[in-house]
Amino acid sequence: MTRLIDPHLEKLSFLMEKMGSLSLECINMALDSYLEGKNVRHEVHKISQEIMSLYDEVGDLTFDMMLRYQPVASDFRLIRSCIEVSYGFTRFGRYAYDIAAVRDMFGDLSECRNEVIYTLSGEIKHMINLAVECFATLDLEKAKQLRTDEDLVDKYYNKHLPMLINSNNVKCALADALVLRYLERIADHAAFMGESANYIVTGERRFH
Repeated sequence: MTRLIDPHLEKLSFLMEKMGSLSLECINMALDSYLEGKNVRHEVHKISQEIMSLYDEVGDLTFDMMLRYQPVASDFRLIRSCIEVSYGFTRFGRYAYDIAAVRDMFGDLSECRNEVIYTLSGEIKHMINLAVECFATLDLEKAKQLRTDEDLVDKYYNKHLPMLINSNNVKCALADALVLRYLERIADHAAFMGESANYIVTGERRFH
């Protein structure tokens, strides 16, 4: 039996799926631009703004659902998590723009070959894919993997950031330090999406 709230939940799912797809697109575009020396600041900004517009739609829709339907506990957890995760998608868009802006700000960075940036870029792309899939399918194994991946990113970040202080190339050190920080924050938000999936399924934030 179809409930009155169900069509709104379907629309919410559609909006979240679209935000996830756009987040993947802009993160991949920004990271590739940094590694390959392309300027895509304008393109990433446009996608980031589109994500923000969808975030506003999610906010309006969830507010309307809360007022009109007084959702049961399981629906409430889903709605609450969509609000939180949709904000995470906006952060992905913002950090993607920040990464693209680093390339624009510092200009030619072809002499900067910090291997950790290459390694973490691949890991972050994997995490974003995993986070989108995890939240869409509520797969708790993927959620646990996101937490493990975040720990790995943190280890790389904590190990390599201090090493940049001793770099002889100030421009490369500053650019890489900024990008490392953005990658670390992206990993945090991706892991939180796994926790949100766990909350929807179990009612608990932390894994046992």
